[in-house]
Amino acid sequence: MDCDGREEAKGPVLHIVVVGFHHKKGCQVEFSYPPLLPDEGHDSGLLPEEWKYLPFVALPDGAHNYQEDTIYFHLPPLTGSMKCVYGVSCYRQIEAKALKVRQADVTRETVQKSVCVLSRVPLFGLLQAKLQLITHAYFEEKDFSQISILKELYEHMNGSLRGSTLEGSQVYLGLSPRDLILHFRHKVLILFKLILLEKKVMFYVSPVNRLVGALMTVLSLFPGMIEHGLVDSSHYKPKSSVSEDPGYPESVLIAEEFVTVSVTDLTEATEAPTMLPEGGDDHHLKAPSRTSPDSSESDWETLDTSLLDEAAQKVSPDAGTPPMDAFESSPGTPITVQPQAASGQEAVTQGLVSGLEEDQYGLPLAIFTKGYLCLPYMALQQHHLLSDVTVRGFVAGATNILFRQQRHLSDAIVEVDEARIQIQDPDLRKVLTLTTADLRFADYLVKHVTENRDDVFLDGTGWEGGDEWIRAQFTLYLHSLLSSALQQDNERLLADFGVPFITAWKITHNHRVWYSNKHPGMSGVPTGHPFQGQYGVADVKLRLSHSVQNSERGKKIGNAMMTTSRSVVQTGKAVGQSVGGALTSAKTAMSSWFSTLAQPTSPEVTAEAQAEPLDLLQ
Repeated sequence: MDCDGREEAKGPVLHIVVVGFHHKKGCQVEFSYPPLLPDEGHDSGLLPEEWKYLPFVALPDGAHNYQEDTIYFHLPPLTGSMKCVYGVSCYRQIEAKALKVRQADVTRETVQKSVCVLSRVPLFGLLQAKLQLITHAYFEEKDFSQISILKELYEHMNGSLRGSTLEGSQVYLGLSPRDLILHFRHKVLILFKLILLEKKVMFYVSPVNRLVGALMTVLSLFPGMIEHGLVDSSHYKPKSSVSEDPGYPESVLIAEEFVTVSVTDLTEATEAPTMLPEGGDDHHLKAPSRTSPDSSESDWETLDTSLLDEAAQKVSPDAGTPPMDAFESSPGTPITVQPQAASGQEAVTQGLVSGLEEDQYGLPLAIFTKGYLCLPYMALQQHHLLSDVTVRGFVAGATNILFRQQRHLSDAIVEVDEARIQIQDPDLRKVLTLTTADLRFADYLVKHVTENRDDVFLDGTGWEGGDEWIRAQFTLYLHSLLSSALQQDNERLLADFGVPFITAWKITHNHRVWYSNKHPGMSGVPTGHPFQGQYGVADVKLRLSHSVQNSERGKKIGNAMMTTSRSVVQTGKAVGQSVGGALTSAKTAMSSWFSTLAQPTSPEVTAEAQAEPLDLLQ
């Protein structure tokens, strides 16, 4: 099943696939171009074992409730030299009586089909825009045997996307951080921190286009994540083959494309000799203390920085020695072994440890690696992945209520419709408590986004408060967080980000990988929170306002205060003019303050349904 040759020859788009719903067989592949299996025909329903869930993610649960929908999904690679396969599916349904050619297996009143693009590049919005037009035209034919338009789509997409770079606004087409902040408000920062901690995060909403839009927009806030950070985000095995090999999939450990030092190398060191210093000694590797998927520590990859030091000493001078100031290090600081930038790609190099394409700041962070999955849409057939021991965490999306009901399998459930984040673990809620500086940052974003939001001509097109501006603010926040985390003994500096959060983050896989290198760009990043400073009355009011708006207890207090305010107003009217003046003044002041505290906003971050929620903003 050698897809690599076809992949290089044909361009970024691997396949065009049509998935339909059969009244007896369920979801099945009806057409693929080129064939999914080289020895099969275009109309073969056979699938590679790694892609056995393709029909179920392309035609989602509850699709019959919607006339049309769009799905983003990730598939695992077929070969070791491939990376994550990015899928976009456009679903539609049509009445059977409207068909010009009705096939014998059409027995229901409606026909449901999805047209999918499987691609090597994560240009979700761009692929969706093209695919929606073709899907509409395909259904307008009212004859699904007319497949020439699908073959033309394959050729057109490969022709137009060939050579295109993953830079610029085309990567973020259709992903609006502005809308995300208008809906989630300050809780966007809580989502950001959740993913940094590599927790099990499940997004839930219907239809799927809202689900994948919210999930991918959150990921777009991480610099370089969509462009270069998802290449290893779908390395899992189907259920039938999980028990065959409890170890991690071999496709992750490809020496040419994923240079790493991992637990697997303890037994397979001879397969990747370039990953160890000369001599083959593996005494630098530390075996994990446990393999529990609940662990937030990076037992999946433990790296001794002295290994990098020895490797750096063995580099030949003829290979080009970087400037000394970029490699200066003192005891206790990370060792730099940074590959030289390729010609024309000075801003991006391959990380020695992460294997990802990184910028000079070491971004994107290696979050979606080593068993931490990103599944924008998750079918019910993939439910076993939530408890798979080879999966240490995930950011996934689902529309089936079973995913939401089984809360013990996730650390956080994000109900997109109500902008609510349900977190069961009280310790995790404490770690995610937003500091005063965090609240200032979130309030700064919300205020800029809500300004001029009613201007239909300028909405989202300006710089301040626009989508690119919001991403720039989160880039600044992450740069400052990374720079501050290097200050080991400055608790006052770290307190602005939250000491419990910093402590939890430093033991994650992504921080360990980032810390194992010294990144040249960080030398110019100032330490400290972007919104650090002395606390004032405005901060007290901001915290009190958020607390009232975002906890059940606060809401009850706010309602009681509003009731008291109305009683004061009624009493003032009854007393008369002589005392009414003073009461009116008091009433005006109190009403103004009460209304500020009780302004409606998106629903609260809650704990488990049967437990009283603990406010993340206290």
